[in-house]
Amino acid sequence: MEKAGFSGIVAFKAGMTHVGVIEHRDTGSKGNEVIRPATILEIPKMKVYGIRLYSKKNSYTEPKSDFYSAEEAAKLGIKKTENTIAKLADSKKDVSGLTDAAALVYFDGATTGSGNKRVMRLELHVGGKDVSEKIAFIESQMGKEINVKEFATEGEYLDMTAVTKGRGWAGVIKRFGVARLVRKATQKTRHVGTLGAWHPPKVLYTVPHAGHMGFNYRTEINKRLLKVGTIADVKEVAMKGGILNYGIVKSDFLIVDGSIPGVSKRLIRIRKAMRPSRTEAKPELKYISLESKQGA
Repeated sequence: MEKAGFSGIVAFKAGMTHVGVIEHRDTGSKGNEVIRPATILEIPKMKVYGIRLYSKKNSYTEPKSDFYSAEEAAKLGIKKTENTIAKLADSKKDVSGLTDAAALVYFDGATTGSGNKRVMRLELHVGGKDVSEKIAFIESQMGKEINVKEFATEGEYLDMTAVTKGRGWAGVIKRFGVARLVRKATQKTRHVGTLGAWHPPKVLYTVPHAGHMGFNYRTEINKRLLKVGTIADVKEVAMKGGILNYGIVKSDFLIVDGSIPGVSKRLIRIRKAMRPSRTEAKPELKYISLESKQGA
């Protein structure tokens, strides 16, 4: 990403609905309205409060130093504020030893409909041609709220990283999809056929076993962004009775084509697509279903 800007943000997964969108791709439905499943993501009001510089030590990249905005650090109760933004000028004189710079941001979960009441702090990576450009961009955003419309545009592709649903203990049939056995021969049905050869005299890790399924850290790539909404647009996603297992969207939001890993209220990391499959025109949303999903 050569242009200076945030290369990723976070959001809470609100829930799913279906939308009507005009198809522009060269398919049999081109020019017609197509019904697509979609996921609503609520963007918390994130504000930049500091900058983190990275340097290389041996063969690893590790944080070197943090610089805070004194005003924002006081709001968060950060006591060690010796490294203020005013002292960042010394580090900017020599950036030869720096490998990267990231923005330190925070948000109040109570401003969203997720039910989260905590003030959360996290780190967001920034794009730019070099470290100097990244530092200059973060300085310009210090103390400001991140504008979601500057991060992404409708029709763009994004990558979503989240923790998947936890499904507890599962057998090999559900966990790996192995074939069921013939009960007459084995007296068992929902088991793996063999644990392997006699030699080597051990069970390899590649053999399917029963065990914990789900609750994994996963990334799904190339999710098409259908709509970028602000607080003024929340009525467009105000479902009857609220979004199932979530409630009411109170801040900026995104509508993404398809499903997203994880359960409702879970935090999702969003980044610019690393391997975008194609570029498409801005989607034309004809309607967004606001019917209650209580009986679904």
